[in-house]
Amino acid sequence: AIHRVPAGESVVRPRSRCPSCGTQLRGVDNVPLVSWLVLRGRCNACGARISVVYPLTELATGALFVTVAVVFEDVGAAILLAPFLGLLFALSVIDIRHHKIPNRLVYPAVLLAAGWIVVADLAGSEISAASAGIGFLAYGVGLLVVALVSPRGMGMGDVKLAGLVGLVLGSLGLDHVAVAAGLGILFGGLGAIVALLAGAGRKTPIPFGPYLAAGAAVATFAGGPIADAYLRLIS
Repeated sequence: AIHRVPAGESVVRPRSRCPSCGTQLRGVDNVPLVSWLVLRGRCNACGARISVVYPLTELATGALFVTVAVVFEDVGAAILLAPFLGLLFALSVIDIRHHKIPNRLVYPAVLLAAGWIVVADLAGSEISAASAGIGFLAYGVGLLVVALVSPRGMGMGDVKLAGLVGLVLGSLGLDHVAVAAGLGILFGGLGAIVALLAGAGRKTPIPFGPYLAAGAAVATFAGGPIADAYLRLIS
């Protein structure tokens, strides 16, 4: 998805191939992490280097899935959150590389997440469809207002991503959405400061998607405790 979607290619066909010579990969050359290590980071056909981004992506996605399975006992929530976090990672890499968040990934994710939330809620899961709807509107519309007021500071891709985050995390509780939004803005502000200190100009575009994703990831696992700690601090 990270490689093909920005290029307008299908993520289904053709099968995995070397980006340098186009040779279709054998099954044994396409085992996550293991194949890259066995091949020593090179294509088996042409010897071209295979970017370390591939195994790191596989490792990060696997770690996220395992962590969700360990942390969330509710199966409905785990099935929702594991692919959600994997998608956030992919969108972050795409945004860093291309400064865009593809609708081809966000729109289907919103529809699939919404459908699963409703089904899981009706089946007795701990996630809430009503809270998910409120989270979707609160976070998505909130960033939409920011984008309309300051179109150069916020892209519509960020708005759509915020809607997805609000939908998924809203199903866990609105406190998770609040934490994701607060951390996303905090991380984005810190990232902008670091970029300016590194020599970036005030008009240099800075992808905001990775910061929204980072805030959402932290809120997924620690949204409740962070919200409780903040309320105790101000009360």
